[in-house]
Amino acid sequence: MSFGDSKAIVSNQEGIHDKLEEIVKKHLSHTFEKPYSQHTLAVFNALDKEVKQFDGEVILDACCGVGQSTRILAKRNPQALVIGVDKSAHRIERNVDEHIDTSLANLPNVRLVRADLNDFYRLVAQANWPIKQHYILYPNPWPKAKHIQRRWHGSAVLPQILAIGERIELRSNWPLYLQEFAKAAEFVGGFETEFKQVIDDEPITPFEAKYRASGQTCFQLVLSRQ
Repeated sequence: MSFGDSKAIVSNQEGIHDKLEEIVKKHLSHTFEKPYSQHTLAVFNALDKEVKQFDGEVILDACCGVGQSTRILAKRNPQALVIGVDKSAHRIERNVDEHIDTSLANLPNVRLVRADLNDFYRLVAQANWPIKQHYILYPNPWPKAKHIQRRWHGSAVLPQILAIGERIELRSNWPLYLQEFAKAAEFVGGFETEFKQVIDDEPITPFEAKYRASGQTCFQLVLSRQ
């Protein structure tokens, strides 16, 4: 597949999933008690010490992939500690410095870690990290209706996801994903929402660059805590 050949998302679901409210309210009323993975616990404990000693803003870049977005956010926010988390060691450990703007290489305020976000989110929420901004950029859309609970807003960690950050930003080339997330946040309450087209001159992730090169529109959902 060439760079500008990304296919648009195809789904058998036309509107917001009819089970979304039921799923969200179930997760709000039941505690997610899956044991933490030892690897994620070790990664979190190491970062927890640094976060508690850091005198400044903390930004969380979830599902960060190769960390391009983490680096861009770190460059844009030099006063902040920017933590990128992804489940894939291959993506996290891939050296992309030579393929990107040299101004993004070796930034001192970047931390890239491999962790299971289902565990990491719960640990961050429990520790009440002072997250200023929380990003979820181009998550796997899981477009089949039967996979609704694999989307972040249908997952058991949604309460913790929404507990993290004064501002939460998601981006996707599938607007229904963001519309569902906004509806899930509405069920939880306490947020103002803004939905719009992405207008950044600089693509923040490799996926965003591919989608835009393919002529697709990228969308942005911002949740601001009331």
